Amino acid sequence: MMIQNIDEFYMRRCLQLARNGRQNAKPNPMVGAVIVTNLKSQISNLNTRIIGEGYHARCGEGHAEVNAFASVKAEDEPLLKEATMYVSLEPCSHFGKTPPCADLIIKKGVKRVVVGCIDEFAEVQGRGIKKLQDAGIDVTVGVLEEECRKLNRRFFTFHRLHRPYIILKWAQTANGFIDDNGRSISISSPFTQMLSHKLRAEEDAILVGRVTEEREHPQLTVRHWAGPSPKRLVVDRQHPLNLESLYHHNIQSLIVEGGRKTLEFFLAQDLWDEIRVETNTVLTVTGGTRAPHLPATVRVVSRHSYDDNLIIRYI
Repeated sequence: MMIQNIDEFYMRRCLQLARNGRQNAKPNPMVGAVIVTNLKSQISNLNTRIIGEGYHARCGEGHAEVNAFASVKAEDEPLLKEATMYVSLEPCSHFGKTPPCADLIIKKGVKRVVVGCIDEFAEVQGRGIKKLQDAGIDVTVGVLEEECRKLNRRFFTFHRLHRPYIILKWAQTANGFIDDNGRSISISSPFTQMLSHKLRAEEDAILVGRVTEEREHPQLTVRHWAGPSPKRLVVDRQHPLNLESLYHHNIQSLIVEGGRKTLEFFLAQDLWDEIRVETNTVLTVTGGTRAPHLPATVRVVSRHSYDDNLIIRYI
């Protein structure tokens, strides 16, 4: 297997590990790390073997690189001098709640480091990579870069734009209405409702407008999935949206589940990163509130059918 394919192989393992930190790593990014030697593996045809791996499990605790080194057995420690470390995000170079991971990598003396993507956080932004290179370590950057960036798109958006990653979400009938002549209507199936609650468990906050709040009294909680409920936000003229406040409260992601006016406000201001539309393909009504119009520039990134319901994700 060519070295590029080997690098992608182990970077995919880093991504697998990183996803284990989805709930508890926040507000830090999800990161996975793998340490590989050039010895013959007994379980694959690659001329390499994993001797350590880890991920960032919880904010304030050891980063992925720290946990990967901690998992290396004592008898494998001498192999670090010829090892390659794979990490999905650039190792940190600053002191935060934990010491810099770049310093630890240098201390351990690994020969090569492969990085998925650069960290856009202001205190890193290439400094970790430069520190490794200055120490004489061979560094490769950009392996599965798009996938690594996608994993932490909420983190990157938050630090680049100083606002949460915003997901606009609505459910509509087959003929394009979000209610039945002004009355609330059940559009989701039990299964797609569960998926909605799974999404809620993964995001920091959820927002509706005053009309939705008064008409439907939505709980906006996680009831059909395991995990924390998002912070509940209701906006109106007396309580307008303040993205700066959300940024200062470390809210990295926001679901907008409001009515048409609320959704159209975000669309008109171009305040969105992702749109998720669920359509009940067999349900129709005689009239009501029309679903918002999608921007002309959107493109489909996923499309899934669950019996009579179709969920399309746009960016």
